[in-house]
Amino acid sequence: MARSASSGGGFWGPSKPKVVTPPPRTQPPIPQAGSGPEIDATTIISLLAVVALLAAAYGASLRLLPKTSTVKTRILFIWHAFDALIHFFFEGSFLYNCFFVSYSLPTSFDVASRRHPRIKLLTPPDVYWLGREDRLYGANYGEGPFSRLWQEYAKADRRWGGADLGVVSLEVLTVFVGAPLALWCCELLRREERKGVLKRWFWMMILATAEIYGGWMTFAPEWFTGSPNLDTSNWMYLWLYLVFFNGLWVVFPVWILYEAYKALSSAMSQAEMVDLVNYLKKDD
Repeated sequence: MARSASSGGGFWGPSKPKVVTPPPRTQPPIPQAGSGPEIDATTIISLLAVVALLAAAYGASLRLLPKTSTVKTRILFIWHAFDALIHFFFEGSFLYNCFFVSYSLPTSFDVASRRHPRIKLLTPPDVYWLGREDRLYGANYGEGPFSRLWQEYAKADRRWGGADLGVVSLEVLTVFVGAPLALWCCELLRREERKGVLKRWFWMMILATAEIYGGWMTFAPEWFTGSPNLDTSNWMYLWLYLVFFNGLWVVFPVWILYEAYKALSSAMSQAEMVDLVNYLKKDD
């Protein structure tokens, strides 16, 4: 008896399954944020990496600072070492993603109209990152560990998953100027306390001012436009990613500016007293 056509077989045995070629991907791999925080392996590894850098900064303070260093000096050293490590490794990897990780747009993608259902480009109309109309850049389009790290943070602030012009411009200064300056502050703190006290406060004051200014220029454009790129719908994205991690770069710089003001005021008072004593001696 002959086999029926629906059995998928033929006279010479079972026929081979038809190979269906999947259509070309027309949508870039953009992670979609859910209604609540998604605590997965990437979340845990990212947070552990922050703790590891803080531990490294503390270990460097134990190894490099003199045993006679004050608690204030140690805290300042740990902060600036941690600051430099975060800038070099984390924000440096953000820049790497922005310049070297990309997604090639399909020819059917209408970049100029900005009407793609899943993407919101982070550049103004007719402005393209690196002048490339045919590519999208940023961590959203990578699969490496640092791409996944920034994909995680981009759940709270979407700009860090792509190449936002303002954010990238600030991070270039942060990585190539702020991080080396933080290491220079660590070197000044490592030296003997009585030598170069005002010099160390001067450079720490410069860096603290830059950190506060950078934070303002990062978030002010969002606040003035209704925060279209921020997700504050759940506690982890709001209080841990946005408030806590960014707040550190406000609280510590403000404290450093306060301590620098006290140190400079004290030095000026001492100098004025010396001038007064020298003036009185001349009258004698």
